[in-house]
Amino acid sequence: MLSAKLTSNAHGQDSSYFLGWEEYEKNPYHQIDNPNGIIQMGLAENQLSFDLLESWIKNNPDATGFKKDDQSIFKELALFQDYHGLPAFKNALVRFMSETRGNTVTFDPKNLVLTAGATSANETLMFCVANPGDAFLIPTPYYPGFDRDLKWRTGAEIVPIQCSSSNGFRITRSALEDAYQQAQKQDLKVKGVLITNPSNPLGTSLSLHELDLLVNFISTKNIHLISDEVYSGTVFGSPNFVSIMEVLKNRNLVNNEVSKRVHIVYSLSKDLGLPGFRIGAIYSGNEDIVAAATKMSSFGLISSQTQYLLSEMLSDRKFTKSYLSENRRRLKKRQETLVKGLQKSGIRCLKSNAGLFCWVDMRDLMKSKSFEGEMELWEKMVYEVRLNISPGSSCHCSEPGWFRVCFANMSDETLAQAMQRVKSFVDSKKNNHNRRHQILNNARRTRSLPKWVFSLTSTQLEAVGQR
Repeated sequence: MLSAKLTSNAHGQDSSYFLGWEEYEKNPYHQIDNPNGIIQMGLAENQLSFDLLESWIKNNPDATGFKKDDQSIFKELALFQDYHGLPAFKNALVRFMSETRGNTVTFDPKNLVLTAGATSANETLMFCVANPGDAFLIPTPYYPGFDRDLKWRTGAEIVPIQCSSSNGFRITRSALEDAYQQAQKQDLKVKGVLITNPSNPLGTSLSLHELDLLVNFISTKNIHLISDEVYSGTVFGSPNFVSIMEVLKNRNLVNNEVSKRVHIVYSLSKDLGLPGFRIGAIYSGNEDIVAAATKMSSFGLISSQTQYLLSEMLSDRKFTKSYLSENRRRLKKRQETLVKGLQKSGIRCLKSNAGLFCWVDMRDLMKSKSFEGEMELWEKMVYEVRLNISPGSSCHCSEPGWFRVCFANMSDETLAQAMQRVKSFVDSKKNNHNRRHQILNNARRTRSLPKWVFSLTSTQLEAVGQR
């Protein structure tokens, strides 16, 4: 008596990415109330600059009091608004989008569609571009939520562009062509490529070479390119962020046929740390997509009150400039703290320059160099070390042993506790490894132990060493 959509398993909720969250919610860490709980390091949330936002709100009571020129506009905001959004907010948002990109490009508010977060924006673009059964190519590793956001309700398919650690998981021409050929072998019509820039989960911004490759590829194949740029304002290191819009501008492709197949997704969830406000946007030079997406946005509108508050905040250019600079400084400092903390345990990270997370190499901690070994390690991290981190397999990484570890959603003290837990875990593994070797070496030297000792498993040898 229920729909096929409801009863299917296509949502992806059984991914280890979501399962880790479920375990955290059963036993959340609290420094005082539950010090042995699970620390949430699987949530890409920016809590480092709330004080800056709260300070602005305190100093601008008219914005939260819904006043303009000391006159109440509550009734105006409370009554019906159409789905085009408040002009003042759209104007302020496109200026902020330019600012996060170093003012290298400008955006026209007429090409902007407001959505309830980036999740809604990505799905809306899928509805506009792809039919059920059509495919989008996405570089791996990619954000686990895309399996839900892009596929669940639209019926679209994802074909991975396999990227490798050998070149820092960079996109190559051969990887693009291989993915396209793979889709054709599966009788899938490729409608486009979707990228996250900066990358989630890698924490790296795409190079100009990669962006040029992508523009050339979609031009040759006559397909679309969606650039999810929700982390554009979190770039805290070299190289600087380059938006796909800047590439089109520099190649004199703005307003031509190629630019009509390039679309940007943006939100204030990461750069401004406001995921609960549900502020997302689609930017496209394609009039048909803007018109259709605007109509679809009626299913996920942003409240007028939210738009008004943020239009006032983003119009304060002195504040936004100061905020972006200080937020980047804090992100860089926190990222360095995580990297150094992991290095003390002998764990390295992919060199990154953006985002709210690091791509962490834990291959040396696995018993077997396989995805089964990765899941075994992940379970130990969640249930024994009590850290919720996201395994690379949930991000469709082709190489086992990589994990996404978030660093901006907790206090300095909580991060220090997490690093201490990691170090204790690694030290314990080293001690057990050394103990097993000592037992075997002693046995070989003395020949005093019976033959059955040499057939013991590593677990049994560990138990012997603990007696």
